[in-house]
Amino acid sequence: FWFASFVLGGFIPLASLSAFFYEDVYNVDTTGVWGRGGIAALSAAGQMVGLVIASRLSSRAIARLDFPRLATYAGQTLALSGVFIFGIAVSPWIGLSIAFSFLTGVAVLGFYAYYLPLVAAVSPPRLRSQGFAYAGLYFGLGGLVSAVALSAIGENGSYRTSFVLLAVSIVIGGLIYRTAAPLVTRDINAAFASLQAEMEANTISDDGSGALLICRGVEVAYDQVQILFGVNMEVRPGEIVALLGTNGAGKSTLLKAISGVVDPIGGSIIFEGRDITHADGVQTTTLGVIQVPGGKAVFPTLSVAEHLRVAGWLYRDDPDYLKTANEEVLDIFPRLRERIDQLAGNLSGGEQQMLALGMAFIAKPKLLMIDELSLGLAPTIVEQLLGIVRRIQDQGTAIILVEQSINVALTVAERAYFLEKGEVRFEGATSELLERDDIVRSVFLEGAGSAHGTNGKAVTNGKATANGKVKANGARAKKVAVPADAAVVLDVVDITKRFGGIRAVDEAALTLREGEVLGLIGPNGAGKTTIFDLISGFIIPDQGRIELAGEDVTDWSADRRAWLGLGRSFQDARLLPSLTVAENIAIGLDRHLDLRDHMASLLHLPMIVRQEEDVAWSVDDLIELMSLGAYRDKFVRELSTGTRRVVDLAMCIGHDPKVLLLDEPSSGIAQRETEALGPLLKRIQHDTGCALLVIEHDMPLITEVSDRMIALELGHPIAEGTPQQVLQNPAVISSYLGGDMAVINRSGGPKKRSSKKPRVRQ
Repeated sequence: FWFASFVLGGFIPLASLSAFFYEDVYNVDTTGVWGRGGIAALSAAGQMVGLVIASRLSSRAIARLDFPRLATYAGQTLALSGVFIFGIAVSPWIGLSIAFSFLTGVAVLGFYAYYLPLVAAVSPPRLRSQGFAYAGLYFGLGGLVSAVALSAIGENGSYRTSFVLLAVSIVIGGLIYRTAAPLVTRDINAAFASLQAEMEANTISDDGSGALLICRGVEVAYDQVQILFGVNMEVRPGEIVALLGTNGAGKSTLLKAISGVVDPIGGSIIFEGRDITHADGVQTTTLGVIQVPGGKAVFPTLSVAEHLRVAGWLYRDDPDYLKTANEEVLDIFPRLRERIDQLAGNLSGGEQQMLALGMAFIAKPKLLMIDELSLGLAPTIVEQLLGIVRRIQDQGTAIILVEQSINVALTVAERAYFLEKGEVRFEGATSELLERDDIVRSVFLEGAGSAHGTNGKAVTNGKATANGKVKANGARAKKVAVPADAAVVLDVVDITKRFGGIRAVDEAALTLREGEVLGLIGPNGAGKTTIFDLISGFIIPDQGRIELAGEDVTDWSADRRAWLGLGRSFQDARLLPSLTVAENIAIGLDRHLDLRDHMASLLHLPMIVRQEEDVAWSVDDLIELMSLGAYRDKFVRELSTGTRRVVDLAMCIGHDPKVLLLDEPSSGIAQRETEALGPLLKRIQHDTGCALLVIEHDMPLITEVSDRMIALELGHPIAEGTPQQVLQNPAVISSYLGGDMAVINRSGGPKKRSSKKPRVRQ
C-alpha cells in the first residue's frame, strides 16, 4: 500500500510538469486562450467531472458496504490515468494531447473520491487522522522524488520521456493498489473490532464488574503462516480463565500477542481501557501484564538467586518489598532455597517451573498468564502451585491459565476458552467442556495405539513384522506378565552421581527385562532425569555399573549406546529445529541403514536409491500413523510443544530400540492425546519388542502402561512393586502424590476411539 502511494506521488508535480511539457514540445507560452493557463483550466474542468462521477460510484459502494469495490475502482482509475498520461506523451499533435489532459483530470480526482473514504474505513477511529497523515507523508515523499527525477530527465532529455516514465509508474501503482481489494474487508473488521473493544472497555462499571482484558478479532501470523483467526476473549478482574485447546491451536501464541512478544496483524487488545495491541514486552510488563512461558522460562546460565533479583527489576527502588517477596517465594518453594546458588540450567524441569512462577509472584502482576502450569511437575507440586495461583488471585490478580489437562483446569478455573486451529470453538463453564466430545478429542494419537487391522502387520522402520496385532478400538489391552526368566536388557547397579555437594542419585538400582514396561516416578528433583542421563551416557556415574543387552556400557559414549539399541525421548522434545518434520523422522531411522557410503550416494547407485525409497516409505507410514500430515514439511522450530512431542514419539518408533527411555511422554500434549497415549506406548512395546523405562507424572497413564513401578526420593528408591503397591505406599503418598485427586488424575474420562489403519508396504 505504501509503495503504491509512493509511486503515485507523481500526481503532485503533474501540473507543473504539464506546463513545461507543453512549452517544450508544442512551444505553448502563457498568452492566448490556449496558453498553458487555458490548458490547465480545461484539465481542472475534467477533475470536476471526475469528482462528480466518482462520488456517485463511491457513495453507492459505501451504501452497500462494498468497501473492497472502492479499492478496485481506485486501482482501475489509477491505471487509466497512467494510460491517459502516456497518451499525452505520445500524441503527435496538441489537440489530442489536450484531450488526454482533460481525461487525466477526470481520472486523477476520481481516484481521490475512492481513496479518501477507503482510508477512513480501514483506519480505527482513534488512528484515522494518523492514517491520513501517513498517507500525506508518503504522497509528499513520492511527489518530491518524482519532481526532481522527472524534471531532470525533461531538462536534460525530453519531457515526452518524463511523461512516459510517469505513466508507467502510475500504471504500476494502480495495479498494486487494485490488489488490496481482498484485504479491505479484513482491515475494516479489524478497525471495527478495535472500536468495539474500546467501547466495551469504556463501559467498565465502577464496581469492577467489567472486563480487565478484552481481545477482539486478534489475528497473528508467523511469516506467511497465520496462526490465530479472529480470536475474541475477555478476562475480568480477579478471575481465573482456562485457555485450553488442541496441540498447535495457538494458545501460547495468543499469550505472546497479549504480552507484546509478537505483534498481531489484526484485531485489538485492550487492557484496563488502554490499547496494547502493538505495545512491546517492556510496555506491557510495566502495565502489569506478566507471562510465565511454557517450558523455557529461565536463563540456564544464571543462578536461582540471580533469577529472583532479575524478577524484581520493576521494584528495584523498593528493597524492603524485594527482600520480603524473595523470602516468601523461598518459603513457598523450599527446594529453591536448597539450590539458591545453582545455575538454573542444572535444575530439574519441575524446579525450573517453580522458579518461573516465583519470579512472576515477585512482579506483582495485574494479569498473570501461565503457560502450562503442570508441565513436568509432580502431583504434590502441582497441588502446591494451584494453592499459590489461588493466593495470587486473592490479591485481585486476573489469571489466564494455559493447561493441557482439563481435570487440572477444573480445580481453579470456572470459565474456559477452547481453541482449535487458531479459532475459539468453545466459551463457557469449564465443567461443560468435558461433555463436548465433538470439541475435546484427540487430533494426533487417536487410533494410533489400535491401528491394526484384523490381519494387519505392524509397521516398524518401513518393514512389516509378522505378529503385529493388538486389541482393537483402543480398548485397554490386558497386561501380560513378563516371564521371570525373561532376558535382562538393562541392569543398573548401585549408581551414584554427585553435583558439587549435592548427591543427585544415591546408590540407585533397577533391572529391566525384555518386553517389560517399568515406570519411574518421584517428586521434582528426585533424580529421575539424572538416571536417564546416566543410562544414556550423557554423564558418567561416580560409582556403580550400567549394563545394556549384556554389555557393560558404564563408560560408553551416548552414540555408541544408541547403536547398541538404546533409544530415548527428552522431556523438552529435543529435535533438530532447522529440519522439517519428515527429515527429523528420517533421522530416527538412521540406525537401520545398511549403506553409508558417501561416494555411492554421490553416484546415486541403485542400492542407495532403493534405500532412500524405503526410508521415504517408512517416514510416510509414521507420519500417517501419528496424524502429522499437515506438519510434514514444516520446520520443527515452528511447531508447538505438544506437536514436537508427537514428532519425538514418531522418531522413537522409527529408531526401533531394544530399550526405550521415555522422559514424561505426556508432557505438553493435550488431555485427550494423553488418554490415547497409553495404547500407543503399549503398541510401541509390542511391535518393536523393546523394553520401556518411563518417567511420568500422569498417574492414570503410568499405571495403565507399567508392569512394575519404582518411586524415587532424593535420588534413592523408596518403593518398588506393582503400580497399585507403589501408589498405596505411605511414603509415596506423602512425598509425591498428595491428596488432590484431580491433580493426580490429570487424564481420564470418556473418550471414543477410531480404527484408523496405516498403510503397510508389502
